[in-house]
Amino acid sequence: QVQLIESGGGLVQAGESLRLSCTTSGRTLREHAVAWFRRAPGQEREFVSAIGRRTGDTVYADSVKGRFTVSRDNAKNTVYLQMNSLQPEDTAVYSCASKRVIVTMSPSKQAGSYDNWGRGTQVTVSS
Repeated sequence: QVQLIESGGGLVQAGESLRLSCTTSGRTLREHAVAWFRRAPGQEREFVSAIGRRTGDTVYADSVKGRFTVSRDNAKNTVYLQMNSLQPEDTAVYSCASKRVIVTMSPSKQAGSYDNWGRGTQVTVSS
């Protein structure tokens, strides 16, 4: 099993940016699709974005399209979520998840598709 570690969360004001990182402890993400999910207090977990093994193979939730960008740096064994124009409704715990996939498989939006999860990082956006 792959242990995922998120970082980069924090408290920002509306309109500001954050970059989240997802990496592993001792294992490679090179052959994994990686997704970001978030859960706001009292709400269900929500898909945010995902990236396949090919860097151009990305998918976004409508709520973040045009503001968030997911990317990966296999040399650094890290997947990033660049979040711009943050709004109070983006406040949540953000978690990354991964699954080993073949190179041509597009990333899934379904949480149940992923085998490995991190503990999450808190993002708080004040108005």
